[in-house]
Amino acid sequence: MSEVVLRSAITCPECGHVKAETMPTDACQWFYECEGCKTLLRPLAGDCCVFCSYGTQKCPPIQADATSCCSG
Repeated sequence: MSEVVLRSAITCPECGHVKAETMPTDACQWFYECEGCKTLLRPLAGDCCVFCSYGTQKCPPIQADATSCCSG
């Protein structure tokens, strides 16, 4: 099993602004405000969080092959 990466660069689909962020390991991040254009990003259909939709790395639970990272 490979090591889980905790840093991911989020790219805004509206303006192209890119920012590296540290992903939470204990929760899904459902919202992210772009620093460039202030667009509020939400996960795309089928994705559990903004990192899975717009990041260079999937969220830690998905990287670790969890079946669902957002279930309680």
